Amino acid sequence: MSEQHDLRISGGRVMSTFTGEEFAADILVRGDRITAVLPPGTPATAGEEVDATGMLIVPGFVDAHMHIESAFLTPQEFAAVTLARGTTTVLADPHEIVNVAGRDAMRWMIDAGRETAQTQLWGVPSCVPALEGLEHAGAALSADDIADMLGWPGVVALGEVMDYRAVVAGDRRMHEITAVARAHDAILDGHCPNLTGAELSAYLATGVDSDHTKNRTEVVLEKARLGMTMMLQEKCLTADVATALLSLPQLPPLCLVTDDLAADHIVERGHLDHIARVAVAAGFPPHAVLKALTWTPAQRLRLHDRGVVSPGKRADLVLLRGELAAFEPALVLAGGRIVGRDGVPEQAAPASETLAVPPLDSRVDVEAQEEDGYRWRVDLPDGTHRFRAMSVNPRDTYTEATEVELPVSGGEVHWEGRTTLVRVRNRYGRPGMVFAPLVGRDLGAGAVASTYAHDSHNLLTIGTSRAAMAAAAATVVADGGGVAVVRGAAGETVAARMPLPVGGVLSARPAHDVAAQAAAVRTALETWGWNHLNPFMSVSTLTLAVSPALKITDRSLVDVARREPVAATVGD
Repeated sequence: MSEQHDLRISGGRVMSTFTGEEFAADILVRGDRITAVLPPGTPATAGEEVDATGMLIVPGFVDAHMHIESAFLTPQEFAAVTLARGTTTVLADPHEIVNVAGRDAMRWMIDAGRETAQTQLWGVPSCVPALEGLEHAGAALSADDIADMLGWPGVVALGEVMDYRAVVAGDRRMHEITAVARAHDAILDGHCPNLTGAELSAYLATGVDSDHTKNRTEVVLEKARLGMTMMLQEKCLTADVATALLSLPQLPPLCLVTDDLAADHIVERGHLDHIARVAVAAGFPPHAVLKALTWTPAQRLRLHDRGVVSPGKRADLVLLRGELAAFEPALVLAGGRIVGRDGVPEQAAPASETLAVPPLDSRVDVEAQEEDGYRWRVDLPDGTHRFRAMSVNPRDTYTEATEVELPVSGGEVHWEGRTTLVRVRNRYGRPGMVFAPLVGRDLGAGAVASTYAHDSHNLLTIGTSRAAMAAAAATVVADGGGVAVVRGAAGETVAARMPLPVGGVLSARPAHDVAAQAAAVRTALETWGWNHLNPFMSVSTLTLAVSPALKITDRSLVDVARREPVAATVGD
């Protein structure tokens, strides 16, 4: 081959996502394309040589469902750390920051993403607010807004249709939203935990054809059988699910996705590479895992120029050290450029001080956070009453309804020393404030407060005393939004804090700084007694009113299945 190439990768073995075979080959790259995959040693000239001896060469990883805000990072910082772990393409649904600041927020995210070497595609959030009429967010998107935004550059999908109960009930607003997505020939991303039978059929009939939520094993099979693309995140990757899927006559198309991973997790454990290792540990064959990281999600996103190492395809490549099952990136190329070595970004992201813009300034419009604001006042006679409580578990974000008995006197619930309390306070200048007991955690004296609270991101506080809750919330408000954990009955010690002044959900600081803060918060939560596979999600989804089964918003407790507010008391 006489023409000049920019790069030659030699000495490695290519892993075919089509056949599952490994074969020795040299790869030539010009610009952002693979120009040839040749037998080793075939004569060719290139400006740069990469020695891939002992490495496997695979396509760049594609994340078909995730939220950049869950990392607490700007798109630039997110791209830097995840590219180095092999994730070269993402479909991001920015429903966190759009719930805070609307269309301006999404436009800013898209513009910021363009500055990166990562292919960042976007889904327009379908549920802003997540549950209309039962919570107040900082913004609202109509079907007309969504129709317009679907035409923006880089937008290819309708973000996860979380209000699935409204969809199956024939809700007019959700019908209009899914209809405009179909009219734009957009991808329709789903969210429908354990939806089955006639309701699942009704949901699929709207054109929504994927699901990334945790389902019972038999529901995973039902959804796959009906052609729904199953997207498996870490909590979904169980041995039972792997065994059931692998026992089918043929393995259905699967995508491995991250959904929500915090910055410390990405820096310390990995991104899609980590999910791949979890999938292998669950029992999936490594070659099937690779396909679920590359070819299948690329097809899902209609990106026919990636997902396989082949001439003419985009030169998004990951060179893996050791066996495929280890999924250990040694070198990563995006568009023919080296962007990461051994999990470390090749170049730093742009200067962080330029990233925050006025439309995304944090809006934490609440009164001064003082102990008196955590008195739970009720219109009940003196005596003992049964209150509806939220019960949490250590693995997923499912919250069951239960009951606790608490004394009331003088119009105040005396909860301290008897239960943990959750309070949600509207942060957008509205009066909403709701309390509920929480069970399922053995917590020490202290509290956590956060403006990162799905999806409306109101001020969420959980604690064992009024004073501690007020101290945690005051810390967050002083930071312009974020997360803070305090220790002690009076909250006298700030154990950890993570300021998130960009909309109250993002930091503009470098990824490793944010990762250190996130790790400190994670450790403080676990030390306090909040033990969970993903403590950030466990805390922040207490307010996600479309996720089963009992949630809390700034307006009420919500029975998610019925999409109805429920009383704080039981039987009164």
